[in-house]
Amino acid sequence: MADHNELGRLGEKKAVEFLVNKGYVILECNWRYRKLEIDIIALNEGILVVVEVKTRSSSGFGLPQDFITKAKIRHLIQAANHYVKMQSRQEEIRFDILAILKKGDDYSMEHLEDAFYPF
Repeated sequence: MADHNELGRLGEKKAVEFLVNKGYVILECNWRYRKLEIDIIALNEGILVVVEVKTRSSSGFGLPQDFITKAKIRHLIQAANHYVKMQSRQEEIRFDILAILKKGDDYSMEHLEDAFYPF
């Protein structure tokens, strides 16, 4: 497996641990609808939270959150809409980003709540 895939998987694992420690209830990891994917779907204080995890080993080319494109946001919104319909969810939805930088064995995380709004 490519190193960047392994880094992404490690980042998602760290993201789940981070969210659970903050009291989030994880409903889904890597949920897919056709070609669309949501990294993490969780509940927090009655809000359905869709989390995009971006992990990088360096900030030399920009911060992890800088790599989330408008197309990616559009896909997350589409996937979230399908999830809500398929699961008959009624909660308010929030879109978060968990930006992770891995330096050696250390991880730094920035949790951006309400990172973007559906348009």
